[in-house]
Amino acid sequence: MTDVTPLILLTRPLADAEGFAVLLAELGITAEVEISPIVEIVPSEAHVDLTDITGVIFSSRNAVAAVDGYDLPAWCVGEATATAARAKGWRAEAADGDADSLYARVLADAPKGPLLHIRGEVARGDLAGRLTKVGIQTHEVVVYRQEAHSLSKCAKTALMRENPVIAPLFSPRAAAQFASQGPYHAPLHVVVMSEAVRDALGDLPAETVVLAEKKEANAMAEAVAGLLDAG
Repeated sequence: MTDVTPLILLTRPLADAEGFAVLLAELGITAEVEISPIVEIVPSEAHVDLTDITGVIFSSRNAVAAVDGYDLPAWCVGEATATAARAKGWRAEAADGDADSLYARVLADAPKGPLLHIRGEVARGDLAGRLTKVGIQTHEVVVYRQEAHSLSKCAKTALMRENPVIAPLFSPRAAAQFASQGPYHAPLHVVVMSEAVRDALGDLPAETVVLAEKKEANAMAEAVAGLLDAG
């Protein structure tokens, strides 16, 4: 990188960005952190009807936060989502961090159904449709929407300087939106959660693109730490 300590730019929704900043601090990272959410989570106020539902599917922590807890099985996209669900009373199991692994986990457990996929307006994988097609009746309800935002003035300024910027990106949607607001002048080092996130960057110029070892926030934080240690 350079002898100048990079700025770490967090573009997740505010609560998620603040939580990730805590993870970075727990790893001993002291680099400056700039939070500039490019997605805002807005509740839809949809009615969640659990009548006759035998279990639910959560593909994000935002979905968990949007509904009351209930003593039912809950299949969750990853461990962080499962932890949030358990805290609210759901009997949660975790998949490996993406829609395909979540589908596979539900399929392997072969619940009787009907299930309810509680999700955001933008979701990957058509879980309800795929599960219903193989005989596990699954409905869905949208409990929040993801509103796009431009980078803040401070973030844009940082991205146009000569000092390096590390940008952890957690979803293809966030990566595409971040790329659409570029190109940037600063030497850019991106940490991505999956190949799909990396692909969504398109041809955005970057000095480094690092794939986290696991599809979870801790692995993303460790990848950021690795970039800093590499200097």
